[in-house]
Amino acid sequence: MAPGGDAVSGAALEAHVVVRREGFVLDAEISASAGEIVAVMGPSGAGKSTLVSVIAGLLAITEGRVHVAGEVVSSPRVQLAPQRRGVVLLGQDPHLFPHLSARDNVAFGVRVSAGEGRAAGRVERRSRAERALAEVGLSGIGHRRPAELSGGQQQRVALARALATEPRVLLLDEPFTALDPVTVADIRRTLAERVRAAGCTTVFVTHDVVDAVAVADRLVVLEAGRVSQQGAVREVLTAPATDFVAALAGVNRVAGRVEDGVWGAGVLRLRAAGVRDGDAVALIPIGAVRLESEGSGASEGEAAGAGAAEPVRAAGTATWTARVERIEATPAGARVYTASPPVVCELTVAQMLAAETAEGDAVRLSVDVADVRIVAS
Repeated sequence: MAPGGDAVSGAALEAHVVVRREGFVLDAEISASAGEIVAVMGPSGAGKSTLVSVIAGLLAITEGRVHVAGEVVSSPRVQLAPQRRGVVLLGQDPHLFPHLSARDNVAFGVRVSAGEGRAAGRVERRSRAERALAEVGLSGIGHRRPAELSGGQQQRVALARALATEPRVLLLDEPFTALDPVTVADIRRTLAERVRAAGCTTVFVTHDVVDAVAVADRLVVLEAGRVSQQGAVREVLTAPATDFVAALAGVNRVAGRVEDGVWGAGVLRLRAAGVRDGDAVALIPIGAVRLESEGSGASEGEAAGAGAAEPVRAAGTATWTARVERIEATPAGARVYTASPPVVCELTVAQMLAAETAEGDAVRLSVDVADVRIVAS
């Protein structure tokens, strides 16, 4: 038990972290059951790295408590040393010992593991390290030093070493940021397989929603230092409670109001069967929105005043006119952002050239009503 702490039962990790800094307060609760993988996402500055730094013991807590396997490891009175928590933090930098081979880097993790202490002999440690490297797809490279490995290989070695310590909680703080997309896809699969095989409780901070979908059981979203939404990954993404989560899910979250069974936001009107009168949001997949140019030079009044061609239909297509606020290039083409109501659509390069759309233009948008979901807010 931690000095001055007390034991609790339940989750493998249970934390209420409050950290106060000038101009920022993190006040977030997070928990993970044994063997669970929890993804943490949020915009820059939301407090994600601060949260895992507190759990790892690298940053003192202002208020609250952190329990790891029933033990208080952080509180205003208790600050257990990082090496005594049974918590391993793996970030963007794998922090491998440059003078040691990949095998000996992992063997170091074996040596300090809680299960082995320092009793295992050198031969046994290196044998276990070789097996651990093989499990992350690095058979035959154990003799190489970090400088001789690619970035992806270094992260695999770091993962093997982290798991070799048999941590009570594994913390991953955006470990794939510096890797190319092909390498990320490969190591993501390895991470999911190895962490689950080890039954390791994991908190995975990431900026890529694919990481959460592919690896995690649950998603916790941090915004401005608070948890804005949490739950099973797909449940969160299919019912986004904030604009940030909607953006992660590739969905337009358009605020409006239902009156007499009709939802409206600006010139857009849709049937809202089964939704009570009052504030409500329309969830419109970005990929479901179609665009055709109305021609440049339309007046502000024309763009703002044009009504939907088919404003209220239980089925079919809803169409409306809006003005382009900005256009952002994407690998496949462009994203077009419109206002009143704020809606985003995606165009391929060919579609963009055909539309001849520029910022300030009036455009006609349409969406199949069946693709839209309206929920009370």
